Amino acid sequence: MANLPRLNGVIKVLEEGGTAFAPFSPSDIESAAMIATSACDGVVFEMEHSPFSGPTLRDCLQYLLDRRQIVDRRTLSPAVTPMVRIPPNGGEMNQWLAKQVLDLGVYGIVFPHVSSVEEARNAVGACRYPRLKDALLYDPPGVRGDAPARAARYWGLTQMEYYARADVWPLAPQGEILVIIQCEEVRAIENLPKILKEVPGIGVVLIGEGDLSQELGHPRQYEHPVVADAIRTVLNICKEHNVPCGHPHPDANNIERLISQGFRFLMPGPSRSFAVLDQGRKLAGRT
Repeated sequence: MANLPRLNGVIKVLEEGGTAFAPFSPSDIESAAMIATSACDGVVFEMEHSPFSGPTLRDCLQYLLDRRQIVDRRTLSPAVTPMVRIPPNGGEMNQWLAKQVLDLGVYGIVFPHVSSVEEARNAVGACRYPRLKDALLYDPPGVRGDAPARAARYWGLTQMEYYARADVWPLAPQGEILVIIQCEEVRAIENLPKILKEVPGIGVVLIGEGDLSQELGHPRQYEHPVVADAIRTVLNICKEHNVPCGHPHPDANNIERLISQGFRFLMPGPSRSFAVLDQGRKLAGRT
């Protein structure tokens, strides 16, 4: 057990102080196969604004694997860490979708529109197994149902090994599950300091520029002073609480600025050239 490597490549980069690259991707097998050969640390299969389908996600996870790649790398850690963005907003306090995608084997979940302490606790708790109140690292209490067989097989672990690693990072230092909450409302920004202070287990705060700019009255105008100021506020709060901040829309025009500002979870749009990813990795000292 002690010899198991870090399995979640995105977490590995973040805990080493680096900048992780994990684009959103359509949830189809062609995209999964293409991403598998990239230099991405991870991938987030998009199922918030596209149909949610467990069988489709299961197929994507399989097409993300490459047997030759596994042999050459000599590690259980996937070359590209699979994650997924689920449909329900934080206010829906949903748990069953998180349970289903975790049981398929994903290593992380993006929770949209998390805007309060209660919603953040629900997101983290949905990714954790229950334990006694006097157990180490009890809070936030887990509510995930117990059915690890498929996930453990996908990770390449025994079920007992899976239990030991299927917890949220950084709350559990050996945890391999990354909880990413999206901050995409004014209320979320106002509550973010309290969220990060009171809810351990949040691995990344991802700015939701689209919805935030809508609420601020400047749809998709990400460089507008009002929108840019709100984004800076989120980034500064994350820095104050030592939680990586993510940006969903890096491109060739802004990626140098985003890295210099301190964004540590970047989601360059996937394409077969990966030009922005290559540029970003170079700027971030990742060759």
